[in-house]
Amino acid sequence: MRIKLTIVACLLTAIAFGQTPVKTAFNVKSFGASGDGKTTDTKAINSAIDSAAGQGGGTVYLPAGNYLCGSIHLKSNISLYIDQGATIIATDEPSAYDPEEQTVNTVYQDYGHSHFHNSLIWGENIHDVSILGTGTIWGKGLLNDYKKGSQLANKSLVFYKCRNVLIKDVTFAHAGWFAILATGVDNLTIDNLKMDTNRDGMDIDCCRNVHISNCSINSPFDDGICLKSTFALGFARATENVTITNCIVSGFDEGSFLAGTYLTADSNAYRTGRIKFGTESNGGFINIAISNCVFDHCQGLALESEDGALLQDVTISNITMRDIVSAPIFMRLGARMRGPQGTAVGQLRRVSLSNIRVYGSNPHYASIITGIPGHNLQDIELNNIRIYYTGGGTVAQAAKKVPELEKNYPEPTMFGDIPAYGFYVRHVSGIKLKDIEVSYLNADARPAFIFDDVNSIELQNVKGQVAKGVKEIERIGAD
Repeated sequence: MRIKLTIVACLLTAIAFGQTPVKTAFNVKSFGASGDGKTTDTKAINSAIDSAAGQGGGTVYLPAGNYLCGSIHLKSNISLYIDQGATIIATDEPSAYDPEEQTVNTVYQDYGHSHFHNSLIWGENIHDVSILGTGTIWGKGLLNDYKKGSQLANKSLVFYKCRNVLIKDVTFAHAGWFAILATGVDNLTIDNLKMDTNRDGMDIDCCRNVHISNCSINSPFDDGICLKSTFALGFARATENVTITNCIVSGFDEGSFLAGTYLTADSNAYRTGRIKFGTESNGGFINIAISNCVFDHCQGLALESEDGALLQDVTISNITMRDIVSAPIFMRLGARMRGPQGTAVGQLRRVSLSNIRVYGSNPHYASIITGIPGHNLQDIELNNIRIYYTGGGTVAQAAKKVPELEKNYPEPTMFGDIPAYGFYVRHVSGIKLKDIEVSYLNADARPAFIFDDVNSIELQNVKGQVAKGVKEIERIGAD
C-alpha cells in the first residue's frame, strides 16, 4: 500500500510542476515516429492522436528528437506534449500538408484568414485541447506569404471554431505567416510562450474569454500580438473579454531573440512587432484589458476600427516602450469597409490609457488619435503618460496639412510626417488628458499638441517642450 501511495504522490507532484507522467502517455515513438529529423513522422503522430482520442483522450507525448512533419490533426480531449529537446519541424514537401478547404467566404478578409487546414498543426470544431511542453515548433518549410493554388502550408498552429484551448510553455521559431491563428475560439489561454518568427506571432480572431500572459514575441516583419475580428465565420463576431499581461514584443532581427544577441543589422529596416487591434475589424473589440507590457525596437500600440467594428471598453496600463519606429500610440477609426454591403462605419469609444513611458520615438510621427469627418472617437482618457521623442522636426513639417485618407489601410505611417511632434488629435468628441508630458531629444520646430475638430477637451497638468516662438498647444476648429 505504501508503494502505491508513493507512486500516486510522484505522479501528482509531476503534474503539479508541469511535468508529464510519461509512462501513462501515448508516446509517438511507440507509434513509429523516428525523431531523426529526416524521416517524415506525420503518420505516427496522427496515429498516436487517433489512439488517444479513441480511448477518450490523453497526452500524446513527443520525447526529445526532431520530428519532420506535415499536417497534424488535433482532436478533442487531447494534450500534445512537446518535451524539452523535442522539435516539430515543418517539412517543405507540399504533399505532406492538407489542401485548402472550402470555407464560408474568401471575400471580406485576407487570404490566410480564409483557410485553416493548410497548416502544420490544426484543429476544427474541437474542445478541451492543449499544446504543452518546453519543446519547439519550427515552421522551417512553411510559406511566409499567401500563395493561392499552392498546397504548401503557411501557418504553424491553427484553431478554428473551438473551445477550451490551452497553449503553454512552447517555443515557436520561423513560424510562417501565423505562429498561432485562433478563429472563433472560446475560453483560450496562452501562457509563457517564446516566439522568434518571420511574420505574425499570434492572431486572435473572433474569440471570447481569452487570457494571454508571460509571452515574449519577436516579430520584426509583422505584428506580435494582434486582435482581429474578421468575417471568416460567415458573420461578424466580436473579439471580447480579453486580457493581455506581462508580455514583451520586439522587432529585432529574426533569430537573434532566441539566440540572445538582439541584433539590428540594418537600423533603417522596417520593424513591426507591437500589440495591435485590427486591421481586420468586422465584428469589433469589446472589454479588453492590457497591462504590464514592454515594447522594444518595434512599432507602438495600435487600436484600429476600419470595417464597421465597435471598439469599446478598453483599458491599457503600465506600458513601457523603447526605440519606437512609428507612433507610440495610434488610434484610428476609418472607413475601409471591407464587409457586406450596407455595413455602417464603426465606433471607437470608452478607451483609457494610463501609466505609459516611451523613450526614443521616431521623429516623423506623433501619437495619433483620429477619426474621420462625421465619425468622431468618443470618451478617450489619457493619464500619466511620459514620452521622449527623438525630435528634429522642421518648419515645413509643422506647416503640413494631414490628409483624411478615410478608406486607406490604417498604419501610423499612412499620413506621412505629422505637424505636431507629441500628440495629433483629430475628430474626437470628449477627450481627457491628465499628467501628460512630451519632450524631444533634438531641437524640433513643431508644436507639442495639435487638436483639430475636437470637442470637449479636458487638460490637466499637460506639458510639452517647445522651441521659442512655437505654440505648445494648437487648436483648430471645434470648441
